[in-house]
Amino acid sequence: MNFGTKATEPVIIAVTGASGSCYALRLIQRLAAAGVPLHILLSDAARVVLDQELDLKLPADPAGTAAALAEHVSVDADNIHCYATRDWFSPAASGSAGIRRMIIIPCSMGTLAHIANGASDNLIERAADVMIKERGQLILVPRETPLSAIHLENMLKLARLGVEIIPAMPGFYHRPESLDDIIDFVVDRVLHHIEMPNPAAKKWGMA
Repeated sequence: MNFGTKATEPVIIAVTGASGSCYALRLIQRLAAAGVPLHILLSDAARVVLDQELDLKLPADPAGTAAALAEHVSVDADNIHCYATRDWFSPAASGSAGIRRMIIIPCSMGTLAHIANGASDNLIERAADVMIKERGQLILVPRETPLSAIHLENMLKLARLGVEIIPAMPGFYHRPESLDDIIDFVVDRVLHHIEMPNPAAKKWGMA
């Protein structure tokens, strides 16, 4: 799979404790298979959800986490780099590292609220704050229902700052035949927004 020149540009992928960890793993799989350097941040709650939803128990140390993720999604671990939630020396913690793209998938309402209000209490929130201040590309994939007025106001605040909100709301016009088809629909939308060529994606009006 060749995604072109974008494959040389690193991406931060953050995973929080919202339901929908399958989306994160599919995105990691697709980007890692394309040779994109990935900087992966997982909240403590994300580790619990990965175990609950997918029976994936991750080691505590970053190197072990990277190896376990790579094995689970059947990709080479060379381009997967994981960091502890308080590793303030990671590339994600500073704009001087030059990383210009970050995706939080799935994004919990708690993480979204912290980002919307500039509260950087962990590396995920700090990395998002960096992306906003450096005017990079920040994509949030929230997964919550129903949405309260607080949730909506926080999303509106971030959207006005240029943050892209791509809710985990799969379409059905492509007539999905499996859970994988539904997962891919959301991940394909994320790949489209980071301008990764993805010919296999189902498009409206195209057979």
